[in-house]
Amino acid sequence: MTRVDDELLTIGAFAARSRLSAKALRLYDRLGLLAPAHVDEVSGYRYYRADQIERARLVALLRQLDMPLARIAEVVGAAGAGDGCRAADRLAAYWADVEARLASQRTLAEYLRGRLSGRSSEMYGKFAVETVDVPERVVITEKRHTLADELPAWIGASLGRLEKASRECGGSTAAPYVVYHSEVSMESDGPAESCVPVADEAAARAWAARHGRAWETAVRVEPARRLAYTRITKAQVAHPQILAAFEAVEEWMAARRLKQTGPCREVYFADWETAGAQDPVCDVAFPVG
Repeated sequence: MTRVDDELLTIGAFAARSRLSAKALRLYDRLGLLAPAHVDEVSGYRYYRADQIERARLVALLRQLDMPLARIAEVVGAAGAGDGCRAADRLAAYWADVEARLASQRTLAEYLRGRLSGRSSEMYGKFAVETVDVPERVVITEKRHTLADELPAWIGASLGRLEKASRECGGSTAAPYVVYHSEVSMESDGPAESCVPVADEAAARAWAARHGRAWETAVRVEPARRLAYTRITKAQVAHPQILAAFEAVEEWMAARRLKQTGPCREVYFADWETAGAQDPVCDVAFPVG
């Protein structure tokens, strides 16, 4: 007698036993998540083994979590190889990403509710705006087109590279900052430019010449500027909290009829790694005239 696990089941029989539709099984095949054990070359009929039922159900459950196809393949691949711990770890990593995204979206929704309900002034009132005059500076820079989800990692990496390079350029003379030449969001990619002020212009230009286009590096002399700025905590740097800070400075400028004379920026004056969530770490600033 043929064992059940050795039987080839028609797609209809397999669908009934796996409690999935034939349409779903055809989709999983097309997506590369669950291929039939055999496809008849003449009729094109699909046949499955009984031991594929568990994989079919797992794929269906993971799709209910809106898991991307590539990550579903990783989880079911690990489970199929008998490595349940690795499969569970992949699922846990995915769900941690989901919860982080939902937390960010929840904060954004609250921010938008405030704007739509007319509580913008209340939100902006939490930010104290001042002005400061900064002198002419030589800066070494790294520029990149980047979307919002990649921005924090790029800022950390690029400022790290530039601060290391500043040792070859006479040392850093002021806090590093990031300039936004155009909007950075999930639809707009800037560019953004990381900047570190340095002491020795000649050494800086020699450094840039040696590095060429490796990191889109450059050297320039920033003119003296007056900045309108508000100081924010590490927690407020996160998106979308930081949007309210930018808008608060813009509203302050508009109330005083000050004209923006250059791209906005974030000035990082504290050690990010050691700072606590409520510690001041950044100035959100606009050049004004």
